[in-house]
Amino acid sequence: MICEHEKLHEISVKRAKEHILHTQDVEKICKVFRLLADPNRFKIVSALLEGELCVYHLCEICQSTVSAVSHQLRLLKDGNIVRAKRMGKNVEYSIADGHIREIVEMGVEHLYCKGE
Repeated sequence: MICEHEKLHEISVKRAKEHILHTQDVEKICKVFRLLADPNRFKIVSALLEGELCVYHLCEICQSTVSAVSHQLRLLKDGNIVRAKRMGKNVEYSIADGHIREIVEMGVEHLYCKGE
């Protein structure tokens, strides 16, 4: 099948080919989105947007068990979405960088978007 708008799309196709990411980079980005796509992990990340928290308080906020929250935190930490910092006997978790905040905030903003 031939596109009816071949000439119109030609420029877009050329630009897309020039700017498309390498497969490795696409996989890395998809990993971040897969990690954020889990409802439990998203709740944890959303809570951490408000500041550093320990597992105990994340359990309280997410209404989950220590082992479940710890498991999710380990995945988020391995994916460079959160970071951990030892504070005496406790470990406090925080968002790894401002880009994660922007991604989450954009997602929430999109939730309420009526389209353009």
